[in-house]
Amino acid sequence: MLIMTKSVLATMIGFVLAVMVGLVLIPIFKKKNARQRLSIYLEEQHKTKNNTPTMGGLIFIIPTLFTTVILFLLNKIDFSYSLLIVIFVFVSYSIIGFIDDYLILKRKNNKGLSENSKLLLQFIIALVFFALFMLENEPLLWVHSLNIKYDIGWLYGIFILLVLVASSNAVNITDGLDGLAGGLSVIAFFTFGLISWNSGWLAGYQDIALFCFILVGSLLGFLVFNVYPAKIFMGDTGSLSLGALLGTVAILTRHELLLILIGIVFVIETLSCILQRYYYKLTKRRLFPMAPLHHSFEKKGFKESDIVKIFWIVGLLASMIAITFGVWI
Repeated sequence: MLIMTKSVLATMIGFVLAVMVGLVLIPIFKKKNARQRLSIYLEEQHKTKNNTPTMGGLIFIIPTLFTTVILFLLNKIDFSYSLLIVIFVFVSYSIIGFIDDYLILKRKNNKGLSENSKLLLQFIIALVFFALFMLENEPLLWVHSLNIKYDIGWLYGIFILLVLVASSNAVNITDGLDGLAGGLSVIAFFTFGLISWNSGWLAGYQDIALFCFILVGSLLGFLVFNVYPAKIFMGDTGSLSLGALLGTVAILTRHELLLILIGIVFVIETLSCILQRYYYKLTKRRLFPMAPLHHSFEKKGFKESDIVKIFWIVGLLASMIAITFGVWI
């Protein structure tokens, strides 16, 4: 019962603060003309969104960090080693996203950080994470539901790099419709919050769980402004930090493989882009009307809000299965 109470309190504080931050930041961003500039390929179906502010990730990043500090001062949460790693990755990737968003706004086009520069920064942070992680952990690939452990040695470092970079970019790719990435992230972090509570062998597991629930509340507060029609977009500031954090929590709780199921929509969206690119290179034809996949649904005439609901449901069903394997079985 105490665990549930802590989780509800963390979620509630995160939500209230996010709504307050949103009410303050959105008018400021509009005044500063921090507006999203859409790709030329989306101008037809998303022409009404060209003046929507971006960098909305700050609406859930600031409250999440602030709430964590508040709970620490109230002795409701400890800054364990694991939580410090989580916060390091969360903040670091949000800074990369913020720089990218800022450059786009400053240059008044869609050219922020180059793709190579962005990937290099992500790899550097992933390497630091790996170094910190290995100070107190072993390079084990752990399948909890089957109680199988594999010591894969130095390959685990490569595995961690791929998980962090892939997950951060997967959420970034999915962030293309109002409320899509935000809603899926609520589901994913709620799931990992439950999984973290069940990871009693991990030092600081309760702190990571509470951080997940704080973020769930903050994301719900962000969705107040981000669901269709969105008043603000999360931008790379939010999407990169969310994806990297998903990967981090999955690695710390030793549920890296389960991340594929929990983030199944993110995975499908990313695969659609990869398949589209290489299919076009080989055949000079498109496999999908448009990638990522949610834009293909738009091309087929589906309403944006309906697409988001369908993807949310898929994410929720997958997460329910993941909870069964990650917590119950």
